[in-house]
Amino acid sequence: MIQRRTLLTTAPLLPMPALAQGRARTLRYVPSSNLTILDPIFTPASVTCTHGYCVFDTLYGVDGSLNPVPQMAEGHSVSADGLTWEIRLRDGLKFHDGEPVRARDCAESLNRWSKRDSFGQALGAATESFGAKDDRTILIRLTRPFGRLLHAIGKPHSSPAMIMPERLARTSPTAQVTEMVGSGPFRFVRGEYVSGARIVYEKFADYVPRPEAPAWTSGGKIVHFDRLEWQVIPDPATAAAAIQAGEVDWVAAILPDLAAAVDAHRQVDLFRGDPYGLVSVLRFNHAIPPFDNLALRQAVLRAIDQTPFIQSITARPADGSVCRALFPCGMPGVAEVGQGVMGSLDIAAARRAVTEAGYRGERVVILNPTDIPSINAHGVLLADLLRRIGMNVDLQELDWGTVVQRRVSKNPVERGGWSIACTNWPAVSIDNPATNATTRGQGDTGWWGWFNDAVTEELVQSWLSAGSAAEADALFLAAQRRAMERVPTIPLGQTFSDSAIRTDIRGALHGSVNMFWNVRRG
Repeated sequence: MIQRRTLLTTAPLLPMPALAQGRARTLRYVPSSNLTILDPIFTPASVTCTHGYCVFDTLYGVDGSLNPVPQMAEGHSVSADGLTWEIRLRDGLKFHDGEPVRARDCAESLNRWSKRDSFGQALGAATESFGAKDDRTILIRLTRPFGRLLHAIGKPHSSPAMIMPERLARTSPTAQVTEMVGSGPFRFVRGEYVSGARIVYEKFADYVPRPEAPAWTSGGKIVHFDRLEWQVIPDPATAAAAIQAGEVDWVAAILPDLAAAVDAHRQVDLFRGDPYGLVSVLRFNHAIPPFDNLALRQAVLRAIDQTPFIQSITARPADGSVCRALFPCGMPGVAEVGQGVMGSLDIAAARRAVTEAGYRGERVVILNPTDIPSINAHGVLLADLLRRIGMNVDLQELDWGTVVQRRVSKNPVERGGWSIACTNWPAVSIDNPATNATTRGQGDTGWWGWFNDAVTEELVQSWLSAGSAAEADALFLAAQRRAMERVPTIPLGQTFSDSAIRTDIRGALHGSVNMFWNVRRG
């Protein structure tokens, strides 16, 4: 047997300058959770979106004001009737396998994305075809004008329209792409990927950055590190200790009760990358009992007080706010339509409402991730509340990767199915009727939970084709009220969190996910 001491003393060692240089050229990052699904079109999970921006690029990004601007695209033109869009690609774009990026790659990528993403589905419903005029010109033919086309293909979060080679984009939208070949600033190192432990990327030498200054998901994506290493550390306290010890450079999420100690360290800074925050939600499974029952969903809504859910994440008033709406408070057009509805029942009244809704003791399975403390706390609080209002609760404690895999099942709870799962969404990703997957009524083609409501979808289509700002505002308000009435999801509050970065790491950008271009060791 090889002894550890023997291995350490006899293995060839790099000279100390080489070790120091290797460290300087490597950025070490701790994601907020494990990366189990690699396909950024298949899942809206934030960690997969973060991974996606390393490997892939988008035709349009968003600037600091969240307006769509060209990214892979050079520009676009629109016919007089608004039905034909041509998007011209920048010169010199390459995939990681050395193949040039062609318009047909982009067209097939948009086609697949339009069948998976909620905003993409709205665009797809108005599209005759995604095609190519030539190798550098994407041709989109619409059946009706769709003025928010660039907003759709440039959305910054939750399944952005990332571009893949045509051969990968032909993958069914109901199956995962597992071969990671993109045209983004980093190349995924498949041989070093160990789920639950380590994800590695290398700088893509042939990436051609834009000349503009970077902002959110747009501008010049200039990479200053040769390697990007993700180290999965499920325990937040261990992750906080690792950055204070200099073992890692960047931790995606710092628990509020650890923030003061981390911020006091003279070699670590807190960084609030997303100024719009996160919206926490309780998602029902509408496909199976008991929450296919509207009256039961309404009873739970009226029993929910957001305050303890927010306090389970942070005790600092500046880091959380009650938001009685199914859209993010503080964003344009959002109204707290749930005032007077949410939290209006005490426990005794809620128990009566549950009984009157026809609940007969069916088992309620809550999927609860142990490795994301904020979501885990919400599951525990929710289980306690539902038990107190007379429900038969089975709180299943699982790792996040298992939750992500389990929640796509439509099986009954007796065969591995589920009833409720909590999660959170960056506010910027659910800020309008088309992008808000938590309220869309798309049924089997929509977000897991499979809420089906034709009226909601009619409101979305009307909002997309609104002829004036006043008409759009009225339709947006109607969509918010419809969501509060039908209860596809229940909001649990809006919170703001910080990541932690070593002080010698400069250039981190604002965005709904952490991005690793423009970052350098200074």
